[in-house]
Amino acid sequence: MTNKIGRVLIQKYFEENSIVNANIRSFNEFVEHELLEIIEENREIEPTIIPPNVDEFKIRLDNIWVTKPEIIEADGSKRAIHPSEARLRKLSYSAPIFLEVSSIINGVQRESFKTQIGYLPIMLKSKYCHLSQLPREELIKNGEDPDDPGGYFIINGTEKAIVTIEDLASNRMMVEKTALGVSTYTGKLFSEKGSYKIPHVMEKMKDGIFNFTFTRVKRIPCVAVIKALGLVKDQEIMEYINLDNDASVFINLYEFADLKTEEDAIDYIAKKIGITQSKEIRLDRMRDILDKYLLPHLGTSDKDRFFKAVNICKLMKQFIIFIESDVHHDDKDHYMNKRLKMSGDLLADLFRVNLKVLIGDLLYNFQRIVKRGKFPSIKVIIREKLLTQRIYSSMATGTWVGGRKGISQRIERLNFLQTQSHLQRVISPLSTSQENFEARALHPTHLGRLCPNETPEGTNIGLRKNLAMLASVTRGIKEDEVLGYLKKLGLEAVK
Repeated sequence: MTNKIGRVLIQKYFEENSIVNANIRSFNEFVEHELLEIIEENREIEPTIIPPNVDEFKIRLDNIWVTKPEIIEADGSKRAIHPSEARLRKLSYSAPIFLEVSSIINGVQRESFKTQIGYLPIMLKSKYCHLSQLPREELIKNGEDPDDPGGYFIINGTEKAIVTIEDLASNRMMVEKTALGVSTYTGKLFSEKGSYKIPHVMEKMKDGIFNFTFTRVKRIPCVAVIKALGLVKDQEIMEYINLDNDASVFINLYEFADLKTEEDAIDYIAKKIGITQSKEIRLDRMRDILDKYLLPHLGTSDKDRFFKAVNICKLMKQFIIFIESDVHHDDKDHYMNKRLKMSGDLLADLFRVNLKVLIGDLLYNFQRIVKRGKFPSIKVIIREKLLTQRIYSSMATGTWVGGRKGISQRIERLNFLQTQSHLQRVISPLSTSQENFEARALHPTHLGRLCPNETPEGTNIGLRKNLAMLASVTRGIKEDEVLGYLKKLGLEAVK
């Protein structure tokens, strides 16, 4: 009786849930929300060369949206295209992307229009696909297998799946003991926000000084960075680190007690990293580096400096507790410290980089025509094919931004189970030619999340995995949502 109930429950589960639900949800999230966020990051564009009779000129990107897949025939007519036709005619199953653009001259909006900036490949069975929510009979009429789960793309007639990438959680510091180097312990954090992904390293040197490294800033004392961000009083730094009478904190504060003001600390760091201009320029450049490249996930404006200082105090506290405790529990292979990048996240990375290329091309064309003494309309200098070709190229070859390869793969259709398996694939970004024994080993936290059996033999063993059949992937929660809940529970911001 128990086995019978179990079989019924599993059957009902797969009737109501598809193994590619998380991927489809990720793609929908990308089109509905992340495209707008990427446009928000690049909202205003200012050319460096403008017509001589104009004081201020800006190009503003206002809104972006995607329609359903369509095709332009040889006679110029437009019509909807279905996946079965795209496969047979070796076409791409993609939909046009439209953008609202306006030009602002001397603070007044002069030109406003909507234009197509390219085509976006559409995931089968997603909200923007013609097959979405169709009953079995309609799917059969459209030449589709009613049991096909979707969750893949069609590029030039070839079915391509974007594999899920397993990565370390960003914006979280992981401390580990190092066998080599000048420091015994190292804390690593990847600060990720939009197009920024900046590695930060905290180390304790042999003389007891805590150093911080990011972008151009190499091994700068943590206390100097905290003071440069506006938290100058030693007593306040002690309160925020919140480790009663800890000797290692006193040593660091005593060493840099002569940095009395924020300006002194900024100047100290600027000289340390080799900025040799006049004091005023030196301070401005250093402030710009601190705002843009130090913990950008906390913000990139001068208003966020205080929160960055408080967070560095927290990171120091975490680092000291790790060093002084007997149990070292920061485990990189624990699945709590991992995140899965699905189709939507990977397409967002691809679109973000290629939109910057499109903006660069637009600026180049605008400035070239202005140099000839003409004032061009923005509408005629946007190249529609540039974005499309770059996205199609990455999808067809699998070569992604950041130098990653094998992200987009041709679906294996030897049998139904192999297709299902391919759509569940999870790949680690670690090199297959290195040993990485711990990363390849089965971890207790894989239970129920990753299949313990399905991994290839050879160099890929343990680095190419598959999601468990009943595993579900939750969506990432936005920071604003979390803060909203916490504020309702009585959380107050640091002032």
